[in-house]
Amino acid sequence: MSYETITYEERNGVAWVTLNRPEVYNAFDATMCDEVSSVWRMLRSNDDVRCAVLTAAGDKAFCVGIDRNEEFTALGGGQLYGTSNNFMYDDPGDKLGPKANDLWKPVVCAVNGMACGGAFYLLAEADIIIAADHATFFDPHVTYGMAAVYEPMKMAQRMPLGEVLRLSLLGSHERMSAATAHQIGLVSEVVPADGLEAQATWLAETIASQPAFAVQATLRAIWAANDLGRTGALSMASAILTTGTDVAALAAGQDAFAEQPRIEPRTR
Repeated sequence: MSYETITYEERNGVAWVTLNRPEVYNAFDATMCDEVSSVWRMLRSNDDVRCAVLTAAGDKAFCVGIDRNEEFTALGGGQLYGTSNNFMYDDPGDKLGPKANDLWKPVVCAVNGMACGGAFYLLAEADIIIAADHATFFDPHVTYGMAAVYEPMKMAQRMPLGEVLRLSLLGSHERMSAATAHQIGLVSEVVPADGLEAQATWLAETIASQPAFAVQATLRAIWAANDLGRTGALSMASAILTTGTDVAALAAGQDAFAEQPRIEPRTR
């Protein structure tokens, strides 16, 4: 598969999706939106892949949102927004997230630099986020006269309310460090930049080594609880459980449980 704005590789049951426009800090344009969406959609039917890693080229930026050099006004060609007036709005970030593309395989996001603005479309739908120690997070919308709407709405499920408000209202005047992102729970781990790929590899390959149905059903259940609340999610629980139950995997799991020695887990 050949792409203009991303690179794609599969190894050991893991798909590596790398944003590849480092000359513009991996800002997304219409082509990147289409290519990222096509990868997420393709992975829905690719049983060789059981987990994905999303990262970016270079060490300066993960993604800085929309490419402001793109034609993105409704009346100027409509490459991203695509409508004739503000009553009909095509959100340019709609194609970027795995969940928006109905992909229910785990996605590990490895943030290797600045992540701001539209990058939150990607972060909000990742399952595990880790960051290099030099990574930063901010939302410049209001500084440049734009309302921050979709991004903070999506990030409200990943961050405490006060932190979402601070990030959004201070615009370009403050950046959240990787250490602070870890402290508030946005990222689960901070590692040295030269160890980011290795840690993402360990996480993704470990997840991919486990029974796919059990992993995907667990993922779907947790996101249902996040999106629907406890009562709404519990109404779906039995359907998710029965759909995700694989008799062969259960038998193999019982054998694995009886084996000696057992797994020696890491402690984080």
